[in-house]
Amino acid sequence: MNIPETWKNWSKKLKLQTYTLYYAYKDPMTPWYAKVWGAVVVSYAFSPIDLIPDFVPIVGYLDDLILIPLGIALAVKLIPREIMIKCRQQAQERIDSKRPVNWIAGGIIIAIWIMMFYAVVYIILKRILK
Repeated sequence: MNIPETWKNWSKKLKLQTYTLYYAYKDPMTPWYAKVWGAVVVSYAFSPIDLIPDFVPIVGYLDDLILIPLGIALAVKLIPREIMIKCRQQAQERIDSKRPVNWIAGGIIIAIWIMMFYAVVYIILKRILK
């Protein structure tokens, strides 16, 4: 198997796991702590803003290659197996159905990141200008 095909398969698995966590978050039987962690991981995975920007050579992509899979692995351990099986089936159906993109959710995520960025800049400037 060549490298591009391996990366493509890995990317598909990562997408399936991310959608699985999304459905697990919505499941009422999922423990609250797993919901919180799953929401953080899914938000970060779908967010266009990264902890380390992708334009930073090499390191910019490492957060996507390391943080997201580690976050997913922890979330999977926190969620009961029966729920993961059910949610994985829902996620696969979602991926297979080719539904339209949810622009409202994307807009909310972008707005949250902008507010967080503004708050950080405001706090830093406030301290510098004291």
